[in-house]
Amino acid sequence: QVRMVESGGGSVQAGGSLRLSCTASGTTLRFNIMAWYRQIPGKQREMVALIRDGGTVNYDDSVQGRFTISREKVRSTFYLQMNSLKPEDSGVYYCRQTATWGDYWGQGTQVTVSS
Repeated sequence: QVRMVESGGGSVQAGGSLRLSCTASGTTLRFNIMAWYRQIPGKQREMVALIRDGGTVNYDDSVQGRFTISREKVRSTFYLQMNSLKPEDSGVYYCRQTATWGDYWGQGTQVTVSS
């Protein structure tokens, strides 16, 4: 059974940094697209950053220049480095890995940024 395991959330003051990681277990196949989403109460889950197998990345305008998404070349593990965090970055962050054979979400990790 394929599972996404996330880690790295927590609480930090504004201006601080956190690094999230997401690892796929139960498969050795590579995913085509890896992405991080954020959800705050009462709102839809929104994409924050995405990286494709070829290395192309996309960011939401709100995090451009502050967040960096990266992936390991061999394992299905990828990261979100979050710098200069703001209170509005708070929420539950979910990882998602997508391939032609499946689409999988992590369980979510809470990020709280205090002012």
